[in-house]
Amino acid sequence: MKKISLTFLALALTMLNINAQEDQKPDANASAAQANNPLANMTALSFQNYYMPKLADAPDDAFMNTTWVRFAKPIAKGKLLLRASMPFSTLGLPNANGVVNATSGLGDFNAFLAYSLVSNATTTVGIGPSITAPTASDDLLGTGKWQGGFAFVTFVAKSPIFQFGGLITWQASFAGDEDRANTNMGAIQPFYFWQLGKGTYLRGAPIWVLDFEKEAYSIPIALGIGKVVKLGSTVFNMYVEPQYSIYVQGVQPVFQVLTGINLQFMN
Repeated sequence: MKKISLTFLALALTMLNINAQEDQKPDANASAAQANNPLANMTALSFQNYYMPKLADAPDDAFMNTTWVRFAKPIAKGKLLLRASMPFSTLGLPNANGVVNATSGLGDFNAFLAYSLVSNATTTVGIGPSITAPTASDDLLGTGKWQGGFAFVTFVAKSPIFQFGGLITWQASFAGDEDRANTNMGAIQPFYFWQLGKGTYLRGAPIWVLDFEKEAYSIPIALGIGKVVKLGSTVFNMYVEPQYSIYVQGVQPVFQVLTGINLQFMN
C-alpha cells in the first residue's frame, strides 16, 4: 500500500505539469471552480489515497494507508445526489519482535443521499441520510456495525478565484456484531480552493475526526496543490495535499498525505 500512495503522488505531480488547450476555452474557469464541488450536478468517479506514516498513541512503526473509491450520481433531475464510497486499507502494526505485520483488505462501505436545498451557479447546499455497512474483510479494518446518520454539505463559488464550503457528517451504530464496541462518530471537513490560473489551484480539505465513543479526536490543517484539465466532456482533477494534526487524542494520524484523482463526466 505504500507503493500505491507513492504512485498516486507521482501521478498527481506529473499531471500538474499538463497544459491542455481546453484551458484556453471560455468555460475553463467555470470548470476549474466547479471541479471540487461535491454536489456538482454531474456523474463523478474519484480515487483518493491517504498515507498515514505516523499514528498517535500507537507503536512507532505503526502506519495506515487507505484508498477510497467514490462514485456520485445525480438522480431525480439533479434534486438528489447519491454518493457511494468503498475503502481499501492497510494497517501495519509491529509484533513483539518489532516486525511490522500488515493487514490489508476492504473497509466498511458508506453511502449518503443528499437532497439539494439550494442549487445554482454560485451556491449549492445539500442534506440527507447516511448509512455504513459492515463490509470490512478484517476486524482491524472496520467496526462490525451497521451505522446510520446524516450528511450536510455546502459549496460556495461566487468568486472564480476563491471557493469554499464544508461537509458535516454524524453516524452511530444501530445493529451488527454484539461483541464489537458501539460507534458514535462525527466529522467536519472544511474545504477551500484558490485558483491560480490555467487550471492550477491551491487547496485544503482536512477532515476533523470526532470519535465520541472512543474519545479520540484529530484536528488537521492542510495546504496542497491541484490541477484541473478539461478534455472533451470529462473534467480531470488531480491533487496532492499534506495534512498535519494540530490536535490529536487517541489513535489518530499525526501526519498524512492525501493524493487523488477526480473525474467529472459532463454528459
